Amino acid sequence: MDDSGIDLPDDRPLSGRFDGNDAATCRPNALHYAPLDHDGVRARAARIVNWIAQAKPSLMVVDVSAEVAMLARLASVPTVYVRLGGERSDPAHLEAFRGASAILAPFHAALETDGTPDWVREKTFYVPGIASLPACEETVADRILVVFGQGGRPGDGTLIAEAARACPHWQWRVIGPAVAPIDCPANLEFAGWVVRPEIEIARARIIVGGAGNGVVGAVMAADKPFICLPEDRPFQEQAATGRGLKSWGAALVLPEWPAGRFWPRLFEDVLDMPAAPRRALYDPQAAQKVAAWLGQHADISIKRAKVAA
Repeated sequence: MDDSGIDLPDDRPLSGRFDGNDAATCRPNALHYAPLDHDGVRARAARIVNWIAQAKPSLMVVDVSAEVAMLARLASVPTVYVRLGGERSDPAHLEAFRGASAILAPFHAALETDGTPDWVREKTFYVPGIASLPACEETVADRILVVFGQGGRPGDGTLIAEAARACPHWQWRVIGPAVAPIDCPANLEFAGWVVRPEIEIARARIIVGGAGNGVVGAVMAADKPFICLPEDRPFQEQAATGRGLKSWGAALVLPEWPAGRFWPRLFEDVLDMPAAPRRALYDPQAAQKVAAWLGQHADISIKRAKVAA
């Protein structure tokens, strides 16, 4: 059987936007997304179950989807559920956690939310650093990198231009979706989407960005001073991460984009922050630890299957 992967049918909402649930009036509490009369959802579930029947996996790592986790459990497959940050104590998340053999959190336990139940914490393997590896790049001493990711609104080029004008001795580079202003100062560049954002992060002197797992992981891996502006996301994912970063002293966390006149002082403040807290949020051996941990869970599943046979 081809083990290179399978393509899954598109199950996105017909409206084109998903903000954490499908707004269905008769959806079970144990699911986030279960729209009725959606051909893509039917085809996706059928293809996953058909693959399970043929491949007979000893373990499935489920990336975020509560529905796939429940489907795999119904198909008698042990799961490791990848848990993102945020307030995820709703019934759907809790049942996905309950049904999993173990939970993997790609962030440090210091970024955990107060509302996470003890039994979820005890079941969770916290391992910061698996999302991004540090890139060996020479730092550009005067570069500010502004990072915008998927899932939110494009960056406001006018506000960024105002900040760049207030800091003429810094070279500003913006990656990700952002709307460039008509009047762009000479020290500001909009690069759009880039293939290797972690390399861009490694080369910059200071990073400005949201609190998504990918950005935070790459910034901690590259050991860069970080001005964090959490964006609005389902389950308060970025807000929770921002609170953790602030409490830990690993980033300068702001509620909104500041006016231009504040940026020179912000750069001074973030450069004065000690590096030790952010370094503690990255484990360079994370990938190896996760591989060994998953192997142990797969072995347990194989032994259990042999006993049952």
